[in-house]
Amino acid sequence: MLWYAIQTYTGKEENLTEMIRRIVPEGCIGECFVPYFEQLHCWHQQNQIRVLRLFPGYIFLSSDDIGSLFQWLKRVPAMSKIMSAGAFEFTSMYDGEAEFLLQMMDADHIVRLTYVATDGKNHVSYLSGPLEKCRDRIQDYQFRKRYAQVRLQIAGQEKTARAGIILNDDVRRETAYEKVETPVRMPERYEAPVLKNPAADLTPGDHVTVIEGAFEGNVAVIKRVKNSNVKISVFMFGRDIFVEVPAVNVRKLA
Repeated sequence: MLWYAIQTYTGKEENLTEMIRRIVPEGCIGECFVPYFEQLHCWHQQNQIRVLRLFPGYIFLSSDDIGSLFQWLKRVPAMSKIMSAGAFEFTSMYDGEAEFLLQMMDADHIVRLTYVATDGKNHVSYLSGPLEKCRDRIQDYQFRKRYAQVRLQIAGQEKTARAGIILNDDVRRETAYEKVETPVRMPERYEAPVLKNPAADLTPGDHVTVIEGAFEGNVAVIKRVKNSNVKISVFMFGRDIFVEVPAVNVRKLA
């Protein structure tokens, strides 16, 4: 299946998607959807999650028969209006772009919240969720507004998109859905993610590689595990040096 991005009027994405699904035969089209993302807002000590369009004004679809698909799209009333207005944009996507976008989303085409742990100084020490797959694409974190700015390639053009984050303080508060743009029925309450302690798989005596920090690249031995930190022993300059580091900064050797 080849993937395509279609530009439409903002606010009409769901209507167009529904028309295409209803009019275009199943054998001519694969998936057709609008991508969304969750963003958390804190208001008077309460969490509210909004589900918003990831790329306002765009829908995405796949097909193996672009010629037939294009002819069928002409029969979609909303598409005819866009074409006659000269605002039609139908762009093919590269394989890697579509694959990355699909990996970010769940089955409902929603990029869910990513749990982000920090060291208290706005330095990220741990990610759990969709953003794990795109650390190198994160441009910036807006902790107060609870989102990260992510670079994405869509049809060969670089775009930025928001991906919602949830912090440790948020997990302890009751969370409900507020503004929801997707037609998918959301539950009344949001279930906080099950957070895995990055130190859970480490035990004293384990040999690890340090992958970040001042001792990056060195082999060390775990001496103590405490919460999400570990005390390690690194042999340098003819002696053992003991230091406490975040568990995410080490990787267990096989």
